[in-house]
This record gives sequence, structure tokens and C-alpha cells, in this order.
Amino acid sequence: MGREQASGGCAITLDDGRPCPEPVESGAPLSLCTNHLLAAYDWVARDVGVADLLPTPCLACGRRVGIRYPSGWVCATCEWRVGELPDQGVVDVRVDVVYYLRFGDRIKIGTSNNPRQRIAALPHHEVLAFELGGRMLEQRRHAQFAGLRIPRTEWFETGPALSEHVAALQEGVDDPWAQYAAWRSRRIALSG
Repeated sequence: MGREQASGGCAITLDDGRPCPEPVESGAPLSLCTNHLLAAYDWVARDVGVADLLPTPCLACGRRVGIRYPSGWVCATCEWRVGELPDQGVVDVRVDVVYYLRFGDRIKIGTSNNPRQRIAALPHHEVLAFELGGRMLEQRRHAQFAGLRIPRTEWFETGPALSEHVAALQEGVDDPWAQYAAWRSRRIALSG
């Protein structure tokens, strides 16, 4: 549907029989003033919902974006109804990750199924990346970058191979925490 150029006033007739006196903005898709366009939008949004930030993070997956309906909110990612407490098994969904942290010019390679808690307890300047996997993958990464390892620690000197690996994990990922939340959400969805 093409945009019609608005000419004149709003096409709505008020309850008292008079035409709406408000002007129609140039380029409006319908000959309606802004207030009546918003009323029409609200009318449609009651069925299709409106994307917005959730009042609090989703209890099931931790994401912040939701869909607001007149009847309440649902998470835009996992569709959990805001305000409902998830079943214990849903909250405790396990997603093991190998994490890469930068502290100064060193990188820590570790693993956790609760990276927020684990990383909060570690000195770091930046969360560089996450990789799906547990202890076995972590051990493979430690072996892969053994030449850069600081003895008896999980910290590594920065080197071209490790930097390239981290860059490959970062490719297409704006926020590692959002990526982790998506993995959790997917696991929740797959668990039924």
C-alpha cells in the first residue's frame, strides 16, 4: 500500500458529530491525526503485542526484550510469561561454556555452567567470548595454546594463534552475554 499525501484535517468524526480539528501530518499513511493514528495502533497492538524492554529480566532465560499485550508480558525469546515462576528444572538449565577473559595483556580460558557467578569472582577487564562446551573442550584449548600458558594457571599470554581463535569466536557476536542467553533459551525450548 502506497503512502497517500494527507490533505486537510483528520478524517475522524468526533462523538458530537464534528470533524476532528487536528491536522494530518504530511506523509501519514491514512488521513488521521497523530492522536487517532496512535489510537488505531493501540487497537491493533492489543492482538499482536508491542516489543519493548521487559520490566525485569526474564526469569527463565535472562533476556531483556519482551512483547507487551494488554493481558501482560511475555519474553520475546523464550515466550515465558513475566510474573510466573519457572519450574525449578527450567531455572537450573545447564549450559556449559568455555569462557575467554582479558585481564591486562593476559587471557584466561576457563569453563563454567554458571558463567555470571564464576566470572564475577575473577579479576578481568573484559569478557572476550564464550564457546559452547565443557571441561573436555577447555582441556583441548589449554593443550592447543600450551605454548602461551602461564605455568600452573589457566591464564595465557596473548599470541597470534590465541588472538585469531578469540576473533573467530567473536565474529558476528555483538555481546557474548546475549549469545549465552540465547543458548540458554534454546536449551529451555528444547527441554520442552
